[in-house]
Amino acid sequence: MKFSQMPYERPNLEEVKKDLAALVEKLKKAASYEEAKAVFLEKEKYEKHISTYGTLASIRHSIDTRDEFYNAEETFWNSASPEIEEYGQMWTLAMMESPFRENFAAEYGDLMFVNAEIALKSFSPEIIPEMQQENDLVQEYEKLLASAQIPFEGKNRTISQMTPFKSEADDELRLAAWKAEGAWYKENQPALDEIYDKLVKLRDAMGRKLGYDGYTTLGYYRMSRNCYTKEDVEKFRAAVVKYLVPVADEIYRKQAKRLGKEYPMSFADNALEFRSGNPRPCGDADAILAHGKVFYDELSPETSEFFGVMLENELLDVLSKEGKRGGGYCTSIGDYEVPFIFANFNGTQGDVEVVTHEAGHAFAGYMNRKRIPGEYAWPSLEACEVHSMSMEFFAWPWAEGFFGKDTRKFYYSHLASALTFIPYGTMVDHFQHVVYEKPEMTPAERHGVWKELLGTYMPWMKLDGDIPFYAEGQGWQRQMHIYSSPFYYIDYCLAQTVSLQFWALIQKDTKEAWDKYMAYTVQGGSCTFTDLLKNAKLDSPFEESCLKGVCEAANKWLSEFDMTGIE
Repeated sequence: MKFSQMPYERPNLEEVKKDLAALVEKLKKAASYEEAKAVFLEKEKYEKHISTYGTLASIRHSIDTRDEFYNAEETFWNSASPEIEEYGQMWTLAMMESPFRENFAAEYGDLMFVNAEIALKSFSPEIIPEMQQENDLVQEYEKLLASAQIPFEGKNRTISQMTPFKSEADDELRLAAWKAEGAWYKENQPALDEIYDKLVKLRDAMGRKLGYDGYTTLGYYRMSRNCYTKEDVEKFRAAVVKYLVPVADEIYRKQAKRLGKEYPMSFADNALEFRSGNPRPCGDADAILAHGKVFYDELSPETSEFFGVMLENELLDVLSKEGKRGGGYCTSIGDYEVPFIFANFNGTQGDVEVVTHEAGHAFAGYMNRKRIPGEYAWPSLEACEVHSMSMEFFAWPWAEGFFGKDTRKFYYSHLASALTFIPYGTMVDHFQHVVYEKPEMTPAERHGVWKELLGTYMPWMKLDGDIPFYAEGQGWQRQMHIYSSPFYYIDYCLAQTVSLQFWALIQKDTKEAWDKYMAYTVQGGSCTFTDLLKNAKLDSPFEESCLKGVCEAANKWLSEFDMTGIE
């Protein structure tokens, strides 16, 4: 079914609660595993149906945050979801206490119970009011960013529409774009500070209500971290500083030399990789999607089928429009067993990466769309990001159809950006750990923490320059994940480290690399992140040798790359 034809209706919340409570009682009364399994499958189907309505409302609200109907529906779901979660916890407890738990584990694996135990630690009915407030605050933040009208070059532009100007080859135009966007953030900083301050204190209160020493422990449980700890993440961050920051620093020093700029460079100059301009797609949105189809048709029979379904059923909304939420994401629409891709094309290299990155997520979801339990369709988030970041590298043999004359620029830029991203993403994680360890900090103190961390993780960024907001060490407020998904961002860094393993394999043997990718992907969420890697014969990013090895391989490739003809 086409996305535009998928019907939406707001469910009756009281009826949903009643239905879920009835399913819990049926499970408790089951006299045999066959009876218990039948109730389990009934609940799976029912939950999928209810979540479909929530997903449709969320997507349509994202597409146009000004739509009054779906704005009201999003508000409804912000309030309803925590209340529904209470009944989900009742179900989880009943499953944990079921006399048929061993039967379920034998048929579906024990991970569902491992995750269930974590879920029980992350929720209690007593924090429902805080969860509802949290949802409303995140929605307020997203609406604020979506409402941006930035005067530039004779027009009012959204944040997404400003992006191409921020990497323009013309120095004056590029700097003016950064100043204009920075001025909008600066003007709205009181609201941004207030929203985040409320979120931090709210989350800290939630953690303490559940008996934790603040939010961090609760945050890890909410992220379903089931195979590594805060200490493992700290070791990874240390390895990034040791091995990757020096490599990234050298990349930016060479960039400064190419551009004829002093090192360290301003935010505006760091955004320009080549004096002749950054790589840009050689076609418009339709051309990018059309070549995306060529890529997926030729990559494998499975990817060909998947992308055909996406195009045929209007499952990509990629054009940047006024009122549209910023950023991009992939989600799945349960009843129809299809993924959906949301993005904001803006004429930059990122447009192509949507067709590879978000479609990497979507392909994994499509391959696992019929899994039972439904939670096994997707692994934990760092594992999901491996699907997407690695798919970007599998598109390299088809890059010319996306980039034309800029193909060689793209190869260098893509690999260099993969390396330089990890210090930034790791810094986002470090910042959040500090924030939630000291929730009493003032907004000014939080900005100070970010500014200090920039010196550790991104020494190539010149601060105290003439760009408002960014040069003052306040740029973290544009990172949606910090507001909406605490502790998510390190997932990208762990996944990027794995994706660089795939990049190295692709340079040697594309078939072997694809076989390993499929071996990883078809497991869905049936295993923990580290076990998914082990089963696909991939190294864990928590091993220091892993990050060290991919850094050396990628740095060697970049240093030997023929830059002849590229300015």
